[in-house]
Amino acid sequence: MGRIVVTEFISLDGVAQAPGGEDFKYANWSFDFDRGEEGERFKLDEALGAEALLLGRRTYEGFAAAWPRYEGELADKYNGMPKYVVSSTLTHPEWNDTRVLSGGLGEEVTRLKDEVDGDISVAGSIQLVQGLIEHDLVDELHLMTFPVLLGTGRRLFGETSAKSEWKPTGSMTVGDGVLIMILQRAR
Repeated sequence: MGRIVVTEFISLDGVAQAPGGEDFKYANWSFDFDRGEEGERFKLDEALGAEALLLGRRTYEGFAAAWPRYEGELADKYNGMPKYVVSSTLTHPEWNDTRVLSGGLGEEVTRLKDEVDGDISVAGSIQLVQGLIEHDLVDELHLMTFPVLLGTGRRLFGETSAKSEWKPTGSMTVGDGVLIMILQRAR
């Protein structure tokens, strides 16, 4: 059975918008900080350990435009792995091995977790992550928290209809004071 693992770059005030791109007042804000060798290794190991990607349409379009142009171990992984994009508007994805999930989020992702054996990585995709949390489908959070207050931007965590509890399972500080926290859903 698959596990939904959300991996996010986030500011101290919870902003997850445009850490590495997009039209935003502080676009690419995460690039102001060195993640160090340990931080880079964590992100590489995390990606290489995933069996599939699950993305929202906007994040998918950014990944699909960028990753096919790159080479190397990480690019090979992303370009070769199964990709799932949640969208009601995307009909013909061009990035290889991509399937569009256009039905109800809860049903589609529950089915996906039954089909995939291993970690299903969700990067970026703020709206999708909020929906996954609301449907109690996230198994683990990987938060790379950067020591900056942005003061504006889309925040990762929105209002939910119920409280949820999370168990910290690991943490480390890397590079320029970037805190990595791993939390599992406490059920």
